[in-house]
Amino acid sequence: MTILAFIAIAIVSGAAHQSHPSDVDRRGAHVMGFDQTKTVHHFLLYEDGGSIDVSVKDSSDKANLDAIRTHLSHIASMFAAGNFDAPMLVHDTTVPGTSEMAKLKNRLNYRFVPTAKGGRVDITTMDPDALAAVHRFLRFQISEHHTGDSTTIRKR
Repeated sequence: MTILAFIAIAIVSGAAHQSHPSDVDRRGAHVMGFDQTKTVHHFLLYEDGGSIDVSVKDSSDKANLDAIRTHLSHIASMFAAGNFDAPMLVHDTTVPGTSEMAKLKNRLNYRFVPTAKGGRVDITTMDPDALAAVHRFLRFQISEHHTGDSTTIRKR
């Protein structure tokens, strides 16, 4: 490979990497139905599963608040049915842990909880394989959404 070809590949790769977060936000807004720049995602890992938490940045933002609650309620139902299309559409790839979570759907519990500024989906399980899959899923989300959340498992 010539040095020019190597440089061209590096430039294209770098440009693709730089646009990735904005691509996730663009696809996320379409799939989730709310503005990603006006909301905050958090993904938490617990000994019995984890949580997906989304909040509006501005507590007076009723449109995005309502959209968060609608989306998360829908996500809890979809995930319980073993449907993980939404994360795949947002991230444009098969999301780690989702194939196992779909297969083990009867060993996982999903509960939507409204919060003051949005909502949360609590994921719980007693099954070690399902738990490992949930943690893979949440760690991927932390990385992809650049939340800065800890990847350490904690007590609920």
